[in-house]
Amino acid sequence: SSGINAEYGERKEVSAANLGDSGFMVVRGDSVVYQSQEQQHYFNTPYQLSINTGRQGVIQDRPSDADTATISIQRGDLIVMATDGLFDNMFQKQIVERLQQIDRYAPSYEDLKTVADRLAADARDLAMDEQYMSPFAVKAQHYGINFRGGKLDDITVLLASVVDCWPDEKT
Repeated sequence: SSGINAEYGERKEVSAANLGDSGFMVVRGDSVVYQSQEQQHYFNTPYQLSINTGRQGVIQDRPSDADTATISIQRGDLIVMATDGLFDNMFQKQIVERLQQIDRYAPSYEDLKTVADRLAADARDLAMDEQYMSPFAVKAQHYGINFRGGKLDDITVLLASVVDCWPDEKT
């Protein structure tokens, strides 16, 4: 799970906490200026919040295990927050290419929604492609697992755009 507290005032930064394999990225133009890293105990076993049931051998993660970061942002940046269903099926470059459809400095709600929906649909289509060398398949092969194709999983995508809310004050 990811949590982002955005403050685009004098400090022009976002503070974030991320636990597990959901994540977020900050995109400026056609470059990723920050991407959270997934947290896993071992391959395909992400951190996740849980309650101690008293069972021995159960992995238990707490909110304090989350990675935290403070990232500088500027007007026109796009923030992509998503479950691993997006990041396991689409490479960073593919996501950034899709974001180029948004007018960064005057994005409409409809534009953001349309692109978020398109990213989710793209990830779903790739998840069902058994021949696609997905980011998940690349990781699996890195761990010696013979896997090819996308990864069927939940897919949720949220997009946010950094805009000026108040006009510059001239003194």
